[in-house]
Amino acid sequence: MFFVNILWYFVIFSFLGWLFNGIRNLFLEHKFYNKGFLTSCFCPTYGFSAIICDLALRPFVSNKIVLLFGSAIILSALSVVIGTFTEKLLGCKPWDYSDLKFSIGSYITLPYALLLGVSGTLLVGVIIPVLNTVLDLIPFNISLIVVLSICGLIFIDYSLSIVTTIRLKRRIRKLNNISQLLGDDVPKDKAEELEHNYNKLFTDNIIRRRLVSAFPELKTTAYVKQIADKLYEIRNENMKEYTLVYDNKEEKPFAFGFCFTKLFYLFVIGSFIGTVLETIWAICADGQFEMRVGMVYGPFIPVYGGGACFLTIVLYKLYKLSDTLIFIISAVVGAMFEYFCSWFQEEVFGTVSWDYTGTLLNLDGRTNLMYALIWGFLGLVWVRYMYPFASKLIEKIPVKVGAILTTVLIIFMIFDSFMSISAVYRWQQRIDDVPASNYFENYLDVSFNDDKMNFLFPHMTEIEDISDKKDNSPIITKQPAPKNQ
Repeated sequence: MFFVNILWYFVIFSFLGWLFNGIRNLFLEHKFYNKGFLTSCFCPTYGFSAIICDLALRPFVSNKIVLLFGSAIILSALSVVIGTFTEKLLGCKPWDYSDLKFSIGSYITLPYALLLGVSGTLLVGVIIPVLNTVLDLIPFNISLIVVLSICGLIFIDYSLSIVTTIRLKRRIRKLNNISQLLGDDVPKDKAEELEHNYNKLFTDNIIRRRLVSAFPELKTTAYVKQIADKLYEIRNENMKEYTLVYDNKEEKPFAFGFCFTKLFYLFVIGSFIGTVLETIWAICADGQFEMRVGMVYGPFIPVYGGGACFLTIVLYKLYKLSDTLIFIISAVVGAMFEYFCSWFQEEVFGTVSWDYTGTLLNLDGRTNLMYALIWGFLGLVWVRYMYPFASKLIEKIPVKVGAILTTVLIIFMIFDSFMSISAVYRWQQRIDDVPASNYFENYLDVSFNDDKMNFLFPHMTEIEDISDKKDNSPIITKQPAPKNQ
């Protein structure tokens, strides 16, 4: 019976330790997840420590002082031993208290040691006696079968985790040796093979994925860092096709590389190109010239500018993919972005600028298959031709001139956005017969009256109007409204 109870201590406290870690993660990281070595819901460190503490201190159960200090010493020593063993096994520290006050090495601190002492005192003096009473109520045969089955599962899980860790370390060392043998001029196929094998290191099976989730420090061990540095070096060399590499910081041109300034200019350029495309579309589709803009000042449609930035961020380092993959990714990303912009405009401003209800394979009227394909084509053209050209064109701007121009353009775009939002909001108020209440609203009524707003945003419609049209007219005959905002 004593042996069975010992096994139950191991199982129960291993589970409670796992649960405690999950709750601690929930409070500290706002996420409940398994941060233990095993895949199952057990943390053997806690079960093993509980058994050692009970066996060593049971003769002193009546002496609380001995229990307190004895538990603190025993459990602290076990923390150091288990932490050191795990570090040797994984190649990284499972926990680290070296930055905290009153730390004793990396694996224990004085406050934590005292907390362990209190926990051990409660364990030996209160919890285990109550647990023994409960375990005595379970028939011996059933208790033995159940506890041995659970211990068997824990043993299998532990063995698989150990084997997986050892094999992972071997693969890391092997891959590191291969990466260090590669010279400066690495063939494309070798570089792709190295990156493929590196990406598979931590995703090859469920145990590896879980180990990396529990111990993200595995990705920063020495060998892994050397492989990552080599891959970065290869990527940096390959990216010369897009951007030049400058050794001297002073030699770098304006908005060099992938930065906020370049993204801002891409937003402006994309917004302007969007106006051109929409104007051409109106002439081709409707046979007439029509003003299609998204802001009250200047030929800008922010949806296209935002789409250009979004596609650039997503596809910037994927430009070597095949045209087919870039087309598919651009179609999906563009359609998602278009859907989000429509939803955002409707939720924030109560208006819509395009409605594809009734068209083939539309999604809530916000996007459809045809425009997804258009986004795919635009994304492919953007990545292959327009972005490299625009990037080099932006970098040709003199640094001092560029700094002044950027400041002016940012101020102008912020002012233009504010005036556009204010004009649209005031336009809606006028429709609802809300009179102007101050000088600024009077200015908006004069400068952006209904005629001008209808000219600037001919397809912008309130949500209620869209609902009425859906209820009272055959939408199947309605053409998709172009994007104005």
